Amino acid sequence: MESVKYMTAAEAVRLIRSGDSVYVQGSTSIPEVLVRAMTERAPELRGVKVYSAFAVGREDAPYARRELIDSFEAVSFFVANNLRRAIREGVAQTIPAFLGEIPSLFRNGRVPLDVCLLNVSEPDDEGYCSFGISADLAVSAVECSKIVIAQVNRYMPRTFGDPVIHVSKIAALVRGDEPLVELPTVTPNDIERRIGEYIAAEIPDGATMQIGVGGIPNAVLDALHDHKHLGLHTEAMTDGVVPLIEKGIIDNSRKKILPGKSVASLVLGSRRLYDYLDNNRDVEIRDVAWTNDPAIIRQNPRVMAINSAIEVDLTGQICADSIGETIFSGVGGQHDFMYGGALSEGGKCFIALPSMTGKGLSKIVPTLARGAGVVTTRFQAQYIVTEYGAAYLRNKNLAERARALIGISHPSVREELERAATERFGIGFLRTK
Repeated sequence: MESVKYMTAAEAVRLIRSGDSVYVQGSTSIPEVLVRAMTERAPELRGVKVYSAFAVGREDAPYARRELIDSFEAVSFFVANNLRRAIREGVAQTIPAFLGEIPSLFRNGRVPLDVCLLNVSEPDDEGYCSFGISADLAVSAVECSKIVIAQVNRYMPRTFGDPVIHVSKIAALVRGDEPLVELPTVTPNDIERRIGEYIAAEIPDGATMQIGVGGIPNAVLDALHDHKHLGLHTEAMTDGVVPLIEKGIIDNSRKKILPGKSVASLVLGSRRLYDYLDNNRDVEIRDVAWTNDPAIIRQNPRVMAINSAIEVDLTGQICADSIGETIFSGVGGQHDFMYGGALSEGGKCFIALPSMTGKGLSKIVPTLARGAGVVTTRFQAQYIVTEYGAAYLRNKNLAERARALIGISHPSVREELERAATERFGIGFLRTK
């Protein structure tokens, strides 16, 4: 292959024009060299709409500042750390959407894109770069953008699956060797470990796992070391699955979709995880429109969808994206996997949460807080799990659900919740004793 020609970041971002729509790659692989250079052009630009999704940055997005609102309009499909403050202050906006359906907004032109900013691996001998740990929306954004600008980064692992692009499709290549953001592995506390043990007890051998990020997911993974023939088909892959793969507990032998392969749409973790993925053919990183498609998810047997929540009301309504009126995250893939898992033969869907907040407030509540968003409806709720047990809600009437949820709430609030349930459901609740 002929030698690749590079330019500076300042030269590359001159391809962005006023009025353009720009997609910035997410996960822990934000092309920060390009983002900084774009932001420095603020005096020259007006009305540039900057889209992102689940994006974990080292700092707040530099373009999402009040003094730059004439230059950049920041819009996110999922509120992560780099835009949370800007959205809270009204400087940025969020679009509610199932993560698995966002690529269709690009592909059908509802959200037109002009430019895509990528963080990619070194080109191989044939000129192909990998944008390895973030297929999610990046695959469709590359496909639909008129211009692709890439930060070539020796720290980006080369993965197999969808996130691959040839240098001939890249309008501007910029050398930017910056280590990817790392998320420390969260060690579960005692409460999270108890929750993990309750969930693990419900997971059969041969199950296909979808699991999220944080202390409770890590506690579930820690409790699976006696299981056999598990599979992985998930939205986000984290460090916690690697020991299970290395020990052969996750061998993907019972999956129907890509058997023998661990499947994810994005990766969040440590350098150890990124090194594990580099040139690893046992893992495939795929377009989120495919990984999160319930029609794909349901084809695997015994799908175990494990997600979290901010609060749950006594009817089983699940808020997972906001604290009252304050948007904290997004729907992400929770709905996609809750629905696909419910349709899977032998599938189970779990919402896991501590019974209390760190401030001593109950997470199981009579009614959701004012302004709270319902991410998973009460019609979809199956298992709600706290450190006090697992409440199975499906096929239970509203009064029976209230009784089951009170049974896994913190003992200090049960009397209060019973009074609320009695007032709401009357004799129907009293009969559930």
